[in-house]
Amino acid sequence: MKKIVALIIIISFFGCSELQQVVNQLPQGGALGNDQIANGLREALNMGIEKQVSKLTLKDGFYKNELVKILLPEELIKVDNTLRKVGLGNLADEGLKVLNRAAEEAVGEATPIFIDAVKGITFNDAKNILLGNNNAATNYLKQGTETKLYDKFNPIIKSSFEKVGADKIWSNLINKYNNLPLTNDVNPDLTDYVTQQALTGVYTMIEVEEKEIRTKVSSRTTDLLKKVFVLQD
Repeated sequence: MKKIVALIIIISFFGCSELQQVVNQLPQGGALGNDQIANGLREALNMGIEKQVSKLTLKDGFYKNELVKILLPEELIKVDNTLRKVGLGNLADEGLKVLNRAAEEAVGEATPIFIDAVKGITFNDAKNILLGNNNAATNYLKQGTETKLYDKFNPIIKSSFEKVGADKIWSNLINKYNNLPLTNDVNPDLTDYVTQQALTGVYTMIEVEEKEIRTKVSSRTTDLLKKVFVLQD
């Protein structure tokens, strides 16, 4: 099974024009059945989900990860800048932190939804993913899970805001900004914004796992991976 998973990951990271050249140089012996290919892809995806999505659920999984850290929406960037200029940087930092904490809490609900999507992979799905581009697996998961994840994340983020008093923090922050001279009132939907950013972060980290296997020698954990990926080095 390890060789099956390795083969699936390898093929998914090569473009169609290079696929035959790679296959011709792989070790021969034993054809893979449709079920084996689909099951191998499911296993590979589950491994990536477990490794990368779990990081986001930890404290500072978003907040201290520059790839996915949730910053203020465009409408509030001026709020952040203005508050820092008038000595209220700590308040602005606290506002950012509660946004990221809410996302970290919500992402804990993602794994079961991903697992269901992976279980549903057919051989035709697997074939399209294997012959697709470098983020084909991530795109497959996105298409199959985005709506469900949004519906799951949104109420959790809203509840998180209420639980930690984020509504009061942001009310205080925005009211201070709105009371400053020569400013226009702002009132964005922060729950929707953070939900969208949390989704983006999840898919970003899954795509990172795909790239890791393709570009880092240390991620080539089998002889087959080492033999094949040396061709692109």
